[in-house]
Amino acid sequence: MTQLLLNGQAIETTATTVLELLTAQGLTQGRFAVEIDGLLVPKSRLTDTPLSNGMTIEVVQAVGGG
Repeated sequence: MTQLLLNGQAIETTATTVLELLTAQGLTQGRFAVEIDGLLVPKSRLTDTPLSNGMTIEVVQAVGGG
């Protein structure tokens, strides 16, 4: 199990990549951005970015409006 922070909450997961984690948490709908340990990560890299203990992941969902 990997222990990390996801959007400010401590969680444990069996996911091995960032995309696996986000999919399991239902965070891949619509437009979103992912920051890992303070660095913005392109969506094209989420499938090959491995999870590690102590990682901090922030996911921001884009909301339309005017």
